[in-house]
Amino acid sequence: MSTGTYGALLHYSCMKGSSRIADAVYSAVADTSRNGDLEGVANSDERGNFLRHAASLALTKTADGLIDPKLVLSWLLQSIGASSFWIGLLVPVREAGALLPQLLTSERIHALPRRKWAWSAGSAVQGVAAAGIAVAGVALEGNLAGVAIVLLLAILALARSVCSVSYKDVLGKTVGKTRRGTATGLASSVASTAVIAFAIVLMTGWFERFAVVIAALTLAAAFWLLAAALFSTLSEPESHNDKPEGTFRAALAQMSAFTEDAQLRRFIVARGLLVGTALAPPYLVILASEAGQTAFESLGVLLLASSVAALVSGYLWGRLSDRSSRRVLVYSGITAAAALSAAVLASWAGLMGAFITVPFILFALMLSYNGVRQGRSTHLVDMADEDTRAKYTAVSNTLIGIILLGSGLFGAIASGFGAVWTIALFALMSLAGAAAAYRLQEVQGD
Repeated sequence: MSTGTYGALLHYSCMKGSSRIADAVYSAVADTSRNGDLEGVANSDERGNFLRHAASLALTKTADGLIDPKLVLSWLLQSIGASSFWIGLLVPVREAGALLPQLLTSERIHALPRRKWAWSAGSAVQGVAAAGIAVAGVALEGNLAGVAIVLLLAILALARSVCSVSYKDVLGKTVGKTRRGTATGLASSVASTAVIAFAIVLMTGWFERFAVVIAALTLAAAFWLLAAALFSTLSEPESHNDKPEGTFRAALAQMSAFTEDAQLRRFIVARGLLVGTALAPPYLVILASEAGQTAFESLGVLLLASSVAALVSGYLWGRLSDRSSRRVLVYSGITAAAALSAAVLASWAGLMGAFITVPFILFALMLSYNGVRQGRSTHLVDMADEDTRAKYTAVSNTLIGIILLGSGLFGAIASGFGAVWTIALFALMSLAGAAAAYRLQEVQGD
């Protein structure tokens, strides 16, 4: 047998072996008993696309955890002497910056024949921005570092907005309806495991914390770049759409979807009421600090509580959302209301300083937070079709971005009346969000 023939057979055997492994993984984690809504080539390519989605998202979700503005970047700015003004801008810039531009970009992205390139480009830019943040953390100090890192975070958020608009559309074209939540939920669980490892390293004290954080930011940059390359290999069917008008008036015209589609309105109302699951954690830390529980101001412990909750809930929420994303939103709202109510009662009873109180409440709240993220993502993808998916995503995210810009109101309430009343308001909002989600239609078919 010639060397060339032997090499060809070896290559073929490796390919067959890899294919069998991919088949085994796909069959083990995905519900293959029900057909999705894909046809033709998209249906035959679904297995490979499912695994690429899960791997790409696992990389970017891990990067998100390593660069978390609420915890990691806040600690970094504080450690290098930036003022509280710049620290206070981190979360609003990151959240609103990732949502508000979508109304202006969605039409152009929707006009692309293959939107995977928009997602890959957005992921690559996030990687470059994360690398810049790591460099700024090492090279700069004080408010100069604060300015640089906030600006780089704004660039990262804008790139993330491109990924957000394009992703749901690509997911809908390449993964069947009954398996989309599983793909994203599996990625969340894998990413949570990685962030748990990061949290444990921080908690052990084996390495200097500043060096660990800079290394994590550098690793996040590499993960975003790798995800960009991997996502570009998706087999995405080409779409044929009209050229975008590209005007501000055309962008505003997309808002008509909010008034024309009652289910979209109900979805946005429910999602808006459930934002407390994302905004409440800092106020829990304030309550714990007021009660003398300083241990939970530790970066490692906070990351651990959040990551364990995401690990436990990610895959399970994903599978449940494939059956009923409406119920996931309802259950998440009820769980959040219960957790936040427990925090209020514990504060009034003087129990917030107890060792078990804060981790238990934070864990339950993060369960609900991940449920809201999973449920809203799957519900929006399955509620819309290929022609409306990008528009609905942009309208929804823009309106939620406006709500997040007003999140300073909650800080004012906390300053004037105390953090406990802010948390009580979040509890009521979460309960109302569950009620609003209950009125949504079931969008998952058999």
